[in-house]
Amino acid sequence: MATTTLFSTATASSVSVRFPSNSFKGSVQILVVKRPIRQASLKSLSISTVRASKSSPDIVHDPISLMKFGLDNLGPQKGAKKKRKRKGRGIAAGQGNSCGFGMRGQKSRSGPGIMRGFEGGQTALYRRLPKLRGIAGGMRAGLPKYLPINIKDIESAGFKDGDEISLESLKEKRLINPSGRESKLPLKILGEGEVTVKLNIKARAFSTAAKEKLEAAGCTLTTLPGRKKWMKPSVIKNIARADEYFAKKRAAAESAAT
Repeated sequence: MATTTLFSTATASSVSVRFPSNSFKGSVQILVVKRPIRQASLKSLSISTVRASKSSPDIVHDPISLMKFGLDNLGPQKGAKKKRKRKGRGIAAGQGNSCGFGMRGQKSRSGPGIMRGFEGGQTALYRRLPKLRGIAGGMRAGLPKYLPINIKDIESAGFKDGDEISLESLKEKRLINPSGRESKLPLKILGEGEVTVKLNIKARAFSTAAKEKLEAAGCTLTTLPGRKKWMKPSVIKNIARADEYFAKKRAAAESAAT
């Protein structure tokens, strides 16, 4: 019966183990089956002791000494990674028949489905709210209408008394360098800064602060006319006839008054 017994009780002696199908003949220590000590994981790092099974005596180990952490053995915690549910691949997969869309109703049909914001036919919320006009409603801020320049920039350019300030003179001084669409825009003077010389300024527009400061400094301001708006020839003819008519009426009224 010694040939059929593999493991006996734990003693200090050794036995000869023989297997009918194996030619190995030797003696080994009597083996005692013990459950392996639980290895430390990322969750068990906060625990100060790791104990063996109940059948063996309590053994205290340092959890860090049981396992060396590196980039090759780190991984997500159990339950952190969940496989996605495969739909339409048989009822054993969980959602294989109707894929979670049910059997009745508009949302179970094929196609793109209902539009966003649809409320079943009633007036949707985005249609009940008032429109936002201007920039808040999605319109852009608009294109600039002028080439602006401040008084302080003109003062720092070194102009002298009696010099003429215009779009061409500012380009020569390189105070402005318009390009593209801006090259066709007129000049506008803004009121930031102070001026100490008397200048002859020609521009399409002046801000209120700039006009007050320049007039107080004794500058001469000339407002240039804007570009005429295109009109149909018939409209131009009617305007000319109306001007002629009202001019005759004014002349008749003046002659009657005298």
